[in-house]
Amino acid sequence: MKIILDAMGGDNAPAEILKGAAAAVASFWPQVEIIAVGDAEKISACAKELNLGLDHIEIVNATEVIEMCDEPAKAIRTKKDSSMVVGLKMLAEGKGDAFVSAGSTGALHVGTSLIVRTVKGVKRPALATVIPAAKPFMLLDSGANVECRPAVLEAFGVMGSVYMEKVMGVEKPRVALVNNGAEESKGTPTYVEAHALLKANKSINFVGNVEPRDIPAGAADVVVADGFTGNVILKLTEGLAKYFGSKLKGLFKSGLGGNLAYLLVKGGVADFKKSMDADEYGGAPFLGAAKPVIKAHGSSNARAIHQAIRQAKICVETDLCGVMARNLDQQKEEA
Repeated sequence: MKIILDAMGGDNAPAEILKGAAAAVASFWPQVEIIAVGDAEKISACAKELNLGLDHIEIVNATEVIEMCDEPAKAIRTKKDSSMVVGLKMLAEGKGDAFVSAGSTGALHVGTSLIVRTVKGVKRPALATVIPAAKPFMLLDSGANVECRPAVLEAFGVMGSVYMEKVMGVEKPRVALVNNGAEESKGTPTYVEAHALLKANKSINFVGNVEPRDIPAGAADVVVADGFTGNVILKLTEGLAKYFGSKLKGLFKSGLGGNLAYLLVKGGVADFKKSMDADEYGGAPFLGAAKPVIKAHGSSNARAIHQAIRQAKICVETDLCGVMARNLDQQKEEA
């Protein structure tokens, strides 16, 4: 399979992108070929500076870059030779099997919708983020679609359930709807109606409403929300993880006693750190896209890019988009 990689997207491009691509080639070749899209001269110069071999990495030249500050829709329309637009067009034209980018989330969302398109029944793809917790869970939408109709929230539940089963290996994923109470009557009219739709949907394992405080403890495998609510949850979770991590680090550096305590629990701390590391999952897929599109974090390092490519590989191997399309069709027939 061929994974198309936006070599110029993200805060650490192209260096960390290329290092991640090289690591992916070492891990997945010959099952996976990498196509790096971006300024060929800059890519070659960067690889030379890093003493990095580009074996089995094809370079496709693109002279423009979509910046984080660019207005998404305008950038997709006007920067036609950008690494993101060129890569998405290659995916749409069948020149690759999946696309990975650490570039602008807004531009990637617009570009995915307009260029790659969506599966039948989905107007706009949802940004789905796997979040470390007591048990990793998927949050969608985590920022792409700010306002959602009840039927859209129901579709999120179906898509998230398919992803967690096919990619993350979770059997009968538990789907929950974010709300300010567990009762069916809680929330806005939109959320009350969405609850009824999710409850009636026989293709998913819906477990009801979930309050935000219960999410980190593993109350659900798929957490459904509109993009505004989901993005607030995501950023609060990231902030709390950094805060507690820094407090833990300070505790162990507080003196001789703290240093000795660290030596005793070093292994456990390492396991905890790994379990809370978002780089383990690499990126967030745009669920509902006609072909796999993975959004890596803007500050992704080489390891995160490697994992995002791994994620794209699994999406292709499991025919995630095809399975999702069939599940949404079945949902429509049963409605």
